[in-house]
Amino acid sequence: MRPLKIRPLRPKATQKDKPAKIFNNTNINNIIAKITTTDMDNNFNNLSLVQLILKWKWHIIIITVAAALCGAIFSSSAFITPLYKSEAVAYPANISPYSDESETEQMLQIINSLSIMDSIIEKYDLWTDYKIDKNDKFARTYMLNEYRSKIKINKTPYEAISISVMDKDPFVACDIAKDILHFYDQKVHDLHTQKVAEVVDMYALQLRMKQHDIDSLKQALTDLATQYGVLNYSGQLREVTRGFINGSPKAKDLKQNLELYGADAVDLETKIIAEANTYSLIKKDYEQNLRFFNSHLTYSNIITEPFPADKKAFPVRWVVVALSGLGALLLSIVVIFIIENRKRFVAEKEKE
Repeated sequence: MRPLKIRPLRPKATQKDKPAKIFNNTNINNIIAKITTTDMDNNFNNLSLVQLILKWKWHIIIITVAAALCGAIFSSSAFITPLYKSEAVAYPANISPYSDESETEQMLQIINSLSIMDSIIEKYDLWTDYKIDKNDKFARTYMLNEYRSKIKINKTPYEAISISVMDKDPFVACDIAKDILHFYDQKVHDLHTQKVAEVVDMYALQLRMKQHDIDSLKQALTDLATQYGVLNYSGQLREVTRGFINGSPKAKDLKQNLELYGADAVDLETKIIAEANTYSLIKKDYEQNLRFFNSHLTYSNIITEPFPADKKAFPVRWVVVALSGLGALLLSIVVIFIIENRKRFVAEKEKE
């Protein structure tokens, strides 16, 4: 008998020993199928949209052209009042800032002040021009809103002020731009005159007080000369000394007066000279401020003079026509898409 061969038992492969299969053929095919289906759906949808536009092309073309024609018609002067634009550019001059603001910012603040707005509104009767009833409860609010929409005042990147005026009359627009600068000069002149007048009055009062002090000192010195013969202490002292040596009786009396009142005379002369110097300095400042008070300066350097426009600035008809046509095109496509989807939805409901 042949001996039995005992084969060694092989250990069973555990789950850890088996290689992990992330993808198999089935999974890969499913993923490819999904991607292909998605791409086909997208292509189908794009194709459907193109087919839809081609199907309704004449409707879309007619609606777009009609909207463009309506835009051209309703943007004409028969329906919209054309506005003409006039612009001025100026730099500030002969002014100094009040605080941390620049000269340009100060000019911008003054031009935008209500006093200048009211001057322009009243001079050109903008109540009638803008068709606003003065008796309306909110008339001033309406006027200021309309004013700010038609008259734009801004600072340029180069620290200048740009004044842009829109009006139905090109000559009125030009005149308003000029008068804004004119009223600005007038406003700044009034502000400066008011403040300089206060300074001039202050210096004038100081001069009167200083002159009174000088006159009082001179009167005291005159009293010494009249009563005691003390006129010029330095000069008289030499003469008195010479006369006293020669034995003159008058020299003896004058010497006694000089000894008693000579120091007062010297003190008065010194004070008169000091007060006169102070008076001269005050008068110099007074005359300088008085010169500014009486001057008629302009406070703007006009770089670009406004002129009457020969072409309207609003409305821009080609923009209106283009926007009307484009809006009608997009809206018609959306409406057609809604109609077609509604038809498809109704058809699917009927099949069910």
